[in-house]
Amino acid sequence: MTSQELLQRRNAVVPKAMVMSAPLDAAYAQGATFVSHDGREFIDFSGGIGVLNAGHCPEPVVRAISEQAGKLMHTFFNLLTHEPYVLLAEKLVEILPHGEATKVMMVNSGAEAVENAIKIARQATGRQGIICYTGGFHGRTMMGMTLTSKVSYKLGCGPFAPEVYRIPFPDYYHNGRGLDVDEFVEQELADFRKYLSSVVAPENVAAVILEPVQGEGGFYVTPRRYLQGLRQLCDEYGILLILDEVQSGFGRTGRWAAYEHYGVVPDISTWAKSMGSGIPIACVMGKAEVMDKAKPGTIGGTYAGNPVACAGALATIEYMQQIDINRLGEEVGKTVYAFFKDLQRDCSAIGDVRGLGAMVGLELVKNGDPNQPDPVLTSRLVGACAQRGLFLISAGVYGNVIRVLSPLVISDELLHKGLGILREELLRLYREQSVLAGV
Repeated sequence: MTSQELLQRRNAVVPKAMVMSAPLDAAYAQGATFVSHDGREFIDFSGGIGVLNAGHCPEPVVRAISEQAGKLMHTFFNLLTHEPYVLLAEKLVEILPHGEATKVMMVNSGAEAVENAIKIARQATGRQGIICYTGGFHGRTMMGMTLTSKVSYKLGCGPFAPEVYRIPFPDYYHNGRGLDVDEFVEQELADFRKYLSSVVAPENVAAVILEPVQGEGGFYVTPRRYLQGLRQLCDEYGILLILDEVQSGFGRTGRWAAYEHYGVVPDISTWAKSMGSGIPIACVMGKAEVMDKAKPGTIGGTYAGNPVACAGALATIEYMQQIDINRLGEEVGKTVYAFFKDLQRDCSAIGDVRGLGAMVGLELVKNGDPNQPDPVLTSRLVGACAQRGLFLISAGVYGNVIRVLSPLVISDELLHKGLGILREELLRLYREQSVLAGV
């Protein structure tokens, strides 16, 4: 079977809404590369959209999944306890404590984690309102879509969940002109406080949900002082702070959690993606006194905390500890960030380079203007790199951000080879674009 044949079969049976960023396929994969049915090898800078921090098919994880499948494949955990769930919960509490006592519930996806985090927050506070941010992405379930900012993910899907309030993300690149970062942050925090007087009363707000680093939104990093100030505001008004670490967790920023860079501990947090190396598993974590306020029967699910998924996630985390995934995230991030900053000096189409650890992106704009996104150049770059054997993905509300989510186990040789391809293709496309524009 060829790649083209597989894609034709896909088109015949899969809805058109399941879009492809590039007409590519994968037959098998290892580490930081995958191979198509045509036998073409690709450097993977997508990591399954942040799922493969520990690489494709890490051997200890494959072995753990196989062994568990031969012993116990399913119980409904609410009815029948199994040890892999408890072991995984204990490991998560060990590496990601939320204060003095932490509790964990397993689910199947990041969107499910967000749904349950909202349910827990509302029950814990007796309030209904949820504050979220522009550019945020929190999934495609009904509450997830309501919280998600990008309108193209929501077309024709409403009406959406009530009592959700969206405020501007503290985006210094686009909105901080004329101010230093500290001045900008103080202004944003003051605006948040005003919002609680003019839009929704704090007594009605159960929680604020925020990605420390926006993923799908374009790799915008929450300013350190802003998140610290937000923590203080939440404490002042009895509002719970939910941090969505679905894409930023498990070594991606050089720490188990992005929030560790801020000296802030959330009341509730959501996790998925690289937690299981591709096995469908996620979780909600939180301070025990918050988690225990959920009423019996309101959280859980048939497959939530499946034994095979739990075994795969536990093996993933133990493997990450063995290879020191946080050190790898820090090192990969330094390499990519420095490379992009150097490339920015040679290509004025790059308006901004930003990131935290190995969660690094570059934003492509026209005429050096942050308010003139260039999704066309971005799309052409993704396609050109695919032709050269580098799989890139874009992000951002306008689709003009290139994000790097390569497996953190990628070798220096492969990482520099991929970055070299990206550089060559971007400069070529930019020169062509400039010629056509008569610049």
